[in-house]
Amino acid sequence: MDSTPVEETQKEKFKPKNVPAGSDSTYEMNLTLNQEGLFHLDSSVAIKNTSGDSWENLVFYFIPNLFTKERSSHLEHPATIQFNEVTINGEASTFELEEDMLTIPLKQELQQGKKINVTFDYQFTLPSEGKRFTKSLENYYLAQFYPMVATYRNHKWNKEEYRFDGESYHTAFSDFKVKYTIPDDYTFVSTKENDKSPSDKEGTFEVKNTKELFIALLKDPSVIEKNEGNVNIRVFGLGKNKSLYKEISKEAASALTYFQTHIGPYPFKQLDIIIDQQGMEYPGIITAPSISANPSAMEGSLKRTVVHEIAHQWFYGVISNDPYHDAWLDEGFAEFATTLYQFSKSKEEIPYKLMYRQIENLEPLPVNLPLDQYNDNSAAYIYGKSNTMLWKLFEERGGKKEAEKFLKSYYKMYNYKEVNTQEFVRFAQYYFKLKDQKTFKDWLKL
Repeated sequence: MDSTPVEETQKEKFKPKNVPAGSDSTYEMNLTLNQEGLFHLDSSVAIKNTSGDSWENLVFYFIPNLFTKERSSHLEHPATIQFNEVTINGEASTFELEEDMLTIPLKQELQQGKKINVTFDYQFTLPSEGKRFTKSLENYYLAQFYPMVATYRNHKWNKEEYRFDGESYHTAFSDFKVKYTIPDDYTFVSTKENDKSPSDKEGTFEVKNTKELFIALLKDPSVIEKNEGNVNIRVFGLGKNKSLYKEISKEAASALTYFQTHIGPYPFKQLDIIIDQQGMEYPGIITAPSISANPSAMEGSLKRTVVHEIAHQWFYGVISNDPYHDAWLDEGFAEFATTLYQFSKSKEEIPYKLMYRQIENLEPLPVNLPLDQYNDNSAAYIYGKSNTMLWKLFEERGGKKEAEKFLKSYYKMYNYKEVNTQEFVRFAQYYFKLKDQKTFKDWLKL
């Protein structure tokens, strides 16, 4: 062993270095859906310039635009978007919408520390073949449906080209206040902490210090509820396989208990799981694919997906990172926490050699490259190699038990902060009393 964990008293001397967002935003929304599937959104966002620069414009992600006929001509049923008005401090404003980037020029520069209020009034429909932002049968999934303020750093807006093979949008922790009105035959499932089922057809809710907002509107779902400690777990299925949904709720409760015990508190009073869409994490809610084709063969895979997405509530939802430039810090850590949980349920020895063999044939690329610097196999590095190298970090440093202690310390140090690779390495060096960075040279670009 070349190092040992620092004592608790020594850890307290370590000062975390948060990656600043550069912008601070508060959102207010009024969302309605009519019987014909047309949404109307009034969205107001108060933005504070917390960077060291003056701004000449504002930049938002507007991902729904990627699914319109103009951007996705291959879709049989594309999205539609009709802007009624955009205002700056109450005055009508021009804007430019290119791909998923919405830019608003400012008549006067916004100085550091100053605030500005932007409103968007538009109508939209969802595509039937979208990704995350989509309609499936009669169900609506509103992911990234509103203009989202980008972060600002290195003297520019931190907005990269959208990619379909990863999360290429990055937002800061923000506060949200939402008013909604939906048709009578829908169930409202969202980041809201106390959604009911059957749900109210109109209401208002607030969530604070949250990465983003997600809403699903479901037609006649099956619902399994399970209380686990201080959290109400709800599994929504759109089929009739209630026995499967009960199994998913049990696995979710087990994983939630493990993560709260060995990482830190779950940030909400409710956890919603929708079994219909691809595996994806949102604050307080996750989605996972259905397994109608061969349920018995795929139940294990579905459970693992659910656990992985739940792990994201800590690694993404509480400890933030830029998923375009440092995707491994949420995907790799979520995968690491998932395998840690699975090993905790068995007496199996951790198969380090097998893990290492699985990455032997990969090119010697680091796991923390920007998404556009990988070919089609980015997942092999961001999910696979990063998970393996995290295990290697603990192979000679206490194994599973020390990994659990490390995650708890890491969470305590960085909850509701943004971390990059350099800060992770700085913390790991301090935690393990490493004299240099050679432990990381084979898998991280520093």
